[in-house]
Amino acid sequence: MSLITPTPDPDEVSRGLAALEHHLAQHPPPLPAADVPDQTDREEVSGETARVRRLRAEVAEARRLAELQDDDTPLLVESARVRRLRQAAHEAGRLAELAQDPAMRIYQSMRVRRLLVGVALTALTLALAWSTAGVQAFAADGAPVGSPVWWFAWLVEPFLSLALLVVVGARAYLGTRGHILHDRSLIKVERLFLTLTVGMNAWPYLPLVTETFNLARLVLHILGPVVAVAITTALPIILAAFSHLDQPTPTGAPTGPTYRTNTELVNRVRALIQIGELPDSPSATRIQRTLRCGMDDARAVRDALAGGA
Repeated sequence: MSLITPTPDPDEVSRGLAALEHHLAQHPPPLPAADVPDQTDREEVSGETARVRRLRAEVAEARRLAELQDDDTPLLVESARVRRLRQAAHEAGRLAELAQDPAMRIYQSMRVRRLLVGVALTALTLALAWSTAGVQAFAADGAPVGSPVWWFAWLVEPFLSLALLVVVGARAYLGTRGHILHDRSLIKVERLFLTLTVGMNAWPYLPLVTETFNLARLVLHILGPVVAVAITTALPIILAAFSHLDQPTPTGAPTGPTYRTNTELVNRVRALIQIGELPDSPSATRIQRTLRCGMDDARAVRDALAGGA
């Protein structure tokens, strides 16, 4: 029995081929493993290797940095150190300007003057306390320890010192207020108290009084009174100079350092005259030798004193 194969229609064959081509286009068959290019092969074909990409990034970074380096804006921003230096310089300028202010100069003078007076009075108190033991030995005169005379001897130096401190303290306080007290009676009282203190400290140790003279013991016992004498002598002179410090220059009088220097010398000489260190009408030579100044300044001071200036 023979089978009769139907002859295909040419239109159906064309449609079948078209459908097959469309299917293959949508779903291409996989290539063999040897024919698939890897990443390295693609980079070699396109030239975009890792080295190329890294170099391209470096070039782009360098171009961006070159653009930013031309911008001076960061240089306009002050650092913390510059800010501190600018602030310190501004503060120094303000302080220098304030130091030239007359009121500030007077305030500084008052502070220094009060400090010196406080130190001087403290030293004077310590010097008088130092001589207490020497005065007690003189006043006790060999009295038994613990006896009424022995105890009373400890009170001699304190009441002398308190009386002296009243005078010196009053003169010092008035000096800080610009009023120099040069009363001859007060000066005599000061010298009397100091002479008694020095005499009572030195008497038991003088060469003709003690059996065995010792210079070190004598100097040690008169050290306190000597310091007290020095302070009471120097303090009025210092305060006299401070009282005329930073005073305004009289109208029509010469200005400048020469006038200020002569005025201070005149005030110092007047203070020395008041306390008896110089005569009422000292000569230029005596002034020059006492103040250790130039002869021209000494003559100017002498003429100012003679003219009542």
